[in-house]
Amino acid sequence: MSHTDETDPAPPQRGDPSWVAPALTREEQTRHVGKTPIFFGPPLALLTREQKNTLEISGKLNRTAERYLELMREHGLALSEAERQCIAHICQIGFMSPLEIRELPLEVSLTRFEAPGLDKAALQAKLEAATLVDLVAVVESLGF
Repeated sequence: MSHTDETDPAPPQRGDPSWVAPALTREEQTRHVGKTPIFFGPPLALLTREQKNTLEISGKLNRTAERYLELMREHGLALSEAERQCIAHICQIGFMSPLEIRELPLEVSLTRFEAPGLDKAALQAKLEAATLVDLVAVVESLGF
């Protein structure tokens, strides 16, 4: 049976909730995609308020993203699997604002989450000693 057989369902297309973007090749990772509409919420509007044209805005966003990626690569905390599960459980509330990320030590003390080998008091102390960049890197590494 060929892939173009009419009995084969068409693969989902962009816009379909089940569509998954294909993995980027090395060449595509730096591809030029033309004009891409993007919503500039308050953080991006503030970040780019001094830039006057598309090229300046694009440059500012790319420089900021490059620096952010480097911060995420260089920071974070050594956590056990149980500690990672605990923080992931806390992050399941959804979007984690910087304030909520700062409050992770308090959230650890309040959560009812339990896992074998989890010492919540030790995790709370570890998070309290961490910088905001380290906490953000942990949250980012968990996909939140």
